[in-house]
Amino acid sequence: MEENTENMEENNLNPQENGAKPEIPAVKQEDTSEKTEAVAKPETAENKPVETVEKPAETAKPVEVADFKARTDIAEIQKTYEQIRTEMGKVIVGQSKLIDFLIIAVLCEGHVLIEGMPGVAKTLSAKCLARTIKSKFTRIQFTPDMMPSDITGTVIYNTTEGNFNFKQGPIFTNVALIDEINRSPAKTQSALFECMEEQQVTIDGTSHKLASPFIVIATQNPVDYEGTYRLPEAQLDRFLFKLCVDYPTIKDEAEIISRHNDNKLAIAIDQISAVVTPGNLEKIKGVIAKIVVKEDLFKYIAQIVHETRNNPSIFVGASPRASVNTLMASKVLAAIQGRDFVTPEDIKEVLPAILNHRISLTPEKEMEGLSTDEVIKNIIQKVEVPR
Repeated sequence: MEENTENMEENNLNPQENGAKPEIPAVKQEDTSEKTEAVAKPETAENKPVETVEKPAETAKPVEVADFKARTDIAEIQKTYEQIRTEMGKVIVGQSKLIDFLIIAVLCEGHVLIEGMPGVAKTLSAKCLARTIKSKFTRIQFTPDMMPSDITGTVIYNTTEGNFNFKQGPIFTNVALIDEINRSPAKTQSALFECMEEQQVTIDGTSHKLASPFIVIATQNPVDYEGTYRLPEAQLDRFLFKLCVDYPTIKDEAEIISRHNDNKLAIAIDQISAVVTPGNLEKIKGVIAKIVVKEDLFKYIAQIVHETRNNPSIFVGASPRASVNTLMASKVLAAIQGRDFVTPEDIKEVLPAILNHRISLTPEKEMEGLSTDEVIKNIIQKVEVPR
């Protein structure tokens, strides 16, 4: 009896096996043919369902990225920046900001004034930078008795030909390293005015063009150091940057000592390779000109520079040349960071090095111990950033 009961239960559970038709519950009809078909079929390599979720991701790429790649090719600038930085890193320990701004100045073909106490690698940094450029390099040591003709050149009478010939001075070069520029008085400094701005020298009414590119990298000790002269404002305004070099950190100084102990410094200087040619710099200038700057950033730069002329703490403000240099430097900074457009942060980054040698504080503020860096920082914070 128990066996018969179990058979009856199995027949009731499996009516198909007993020949009876199963009862199909009523289901609400929906148009789900595609869904049931996809579920019913076993998943194989041929009929594996295609995930359609990825399609929106392909079409949802930001338009800015596509346009960004197509607008300006900045790969050449980034490559040049990395190459110069690598070569200088073979010798210079630390001083990353100094190296970055020196490279920006080279790509802008702007002049640089490096200030710091003796022994902080001012001249060494300039020499290393000059070695990375495949061009003519000259070093000029300024002294109190130097004359302008010692820099620009002079006219010499040729007894054989019976006429006067112009003998070029050391300024006829591509990269001029002027060591301790503030050791010479203003009379000597005046010889650099025409060179730095117009890239030419005029002797006896005849103008002589300088080679391109032409970059002046000058070093100086602090103004209050013994035996120095204050540079004329007109000459200071011709420098793109004034870079102040501090003492190295304990870690960096220990590395410097280690390299000198192993005699690695002299070897490293000889291993610096020229990675940039004048042709590269000329090509880079064309790329920099295409970097995008919005109209409101022009006004932002002008407002900051204009504020230096109306600030009660400043006796002499910055000139329009400071505005133009800010635009150029911010473009290069944006390019080496991988962008073909300038942001307000780029402008803020380069402004201190552009303004700190172009403004003079009032005597009262100098007596109070206020620094130009503090004034520049306050001005930047005061001017509203474009949105």
